[in-house]
Amino acid sequence: MINFINYLSAQKGQIISLLIQHIQLTVVAIVVAIIIGIPLGILVSKNEKLRKYIVGMINVFQAIPSMALLGLLVPVLGIGSKPAIMMVVLYSLLPIVKNTTTGILGIDKNIIESATGIGLTSKQILYKIQLPLALPIIMVGIRISAVTAVGLMTLAAFIGAGGLGYLVFSGVQTVNNIMILAGAIPACILALSVDYIFSRVEKSVMSKYSYQKSHNDKRKSSHTGLKVCTVVVVVVILFTSIGQSFGKKDTIVVGSKDYTEGLILGNMYSDLLEEYTDYNIERKLNMGTSVLWSSIVSGEVDMCADYTGTILMNIMKEEATGDADDVYNRVKEHLDKEYGIKVLDPIGFNNTYTLAMESDVSKKYNIETYSDLTKYSEGFVFSPTLAFQNREDGLPGLQKYYDMNFKEIKSMDGALRYQALQRGDAQVIDAFSTDGLLKKFNLKVLEDDESFFPPYYAVPLVREDLISKYPETEEVLNKLSGVINEDDMIELNYKVDEEGQTPEKVAHDYLVEKNLIKD
Repeated sequence: MINFINYLSAQKGQIISLLIQHIQLTVVAIVVAIIIGIPLGILVSKNEKLRKYIVGMINVFQAIPSMALLGLLVPVLGIGSKPAIMMVVLYSLLPIVKNTTTGILGIDKNIIESATGIGLTSKQILYKIQLPLALPIIMVGIRISAVTAVGLMTLAAFIGAGGLGYLVFSGVQTVNNIMILAGAIPACILALSVDYIFSRVEKSVMSKYSYQKSHNDKRKSSHTGLKVCTVVVVVVILFTSIGQSFGKKDTIVVGSKDYTEGLILGNMYSDLLEEYTDYNIERKLNMGTSVLWSSIVSGEVDMCADYTGTILMNIMKEEATGDADDVYNRVKEHLDKEYGIKVLDPIGFNNTYTLAMESDVSKKYNIETYSDLTKYSEGFVFSPTLAFQNREDGLPGLQKYYDMNFKEIKSMDGALRYQALQRGDAQVIDAFSTDGLLKKFNLKVLEDDESFFPPYYAVPLVREDLISKYPETEEVLNKLSGVINEDDMIELNYKVDEEGQTPEKVAHDYLVEKNLIKD
């Protein structure tokens, strides 16, 4: 409990910032869902044939797993807030549309006939009778959508949109329960707050149309106060968003991958740019490998750190041949020619893929190398990351190269696979050679005795149009080149994964230690 309080105290600035991001994204998504959902509900309530098609389509969106839907939206809308908002909007439509339709269709037909009899038009009936009577039921649908939206918006962190999900998923990846709670508890409180606010609005709406005018007069001041509060909240959110978007003219977007090392490097480059330039630095961190690559190609991200081996095999589709310098030069030439991306000087460490086991299991079977593992692989469960399982330079290529056939493949991301080793649910996992969790869990790193994995030297990737526009950025980013070796990177990862420090702090402290930035 004390550690949790200390973490909240130390990271209150970051937590508040992520909370504000989460609120902004959620509010925008709910507002858009209401704007779309209520008119759509009115439309389908009046057309039975159209109803089954539209509601059926909305049900299809609801049935698609949220991560899959987010992945489908990224190629269309890019990264950041747009796909996250759209995903939440699509998931929020069903309760709003259904409750709007149910509310309107549930009105006594005699009331509608009476209104028609006194000469009211269909528009007048809709606005003066149907919507007011259906409003309490509509509000229930909006309330359900709003609460659900708070939880769904945590997924925004996967595509660089920020929000409280950043803390949750970072904590999962680093086995940091305190970080998970620091993200989950504010999200829970926010969801409960949203539920309370909408419950008060719902009661206000119901009382407005249930009581006589004399009673409404008595509540006039409270209704006015509620409206004022709502307007103030919306205005604050809007101005905050506008201020963040347009506060500075020139913006450089720094991206990173979604694991500890990627987050550390992303923060290092961001700190360097903030120290030596006057530009606004936007951090879109914690993105998957494929999402990050597509983002820098499309121009949504200006620079990021990547690895020569990853680019060679996944982007260039070439075999892992040649030494480190040869691979670097081939990658540099290819990205410059084909994508307009400049590869700067190597950071200084090689973070290649490796396989790891519990030390006791390794000793029991006398497994020191990948070839030794091949002999026993049919009796072992392998728990790779999802990326490793589907990459050609990962499991598919490894199995062909070493003729490995595991008993079962149980894929899981982040630090969960390390926990699977400890529980005995798996016997082998993939890892990076600089993972701090290797040190934390005291695992046996196996030798790639037939050199399947290519050199994975960390390098900064920068769009050439950024260098052309801001030429000084190349010199700034190269300040990190040759500075970090393998031992340094292991220690930096360890500070996050085991000691519970944030990637932001670890990155900042290291740069200060190396006299690259001021404290």
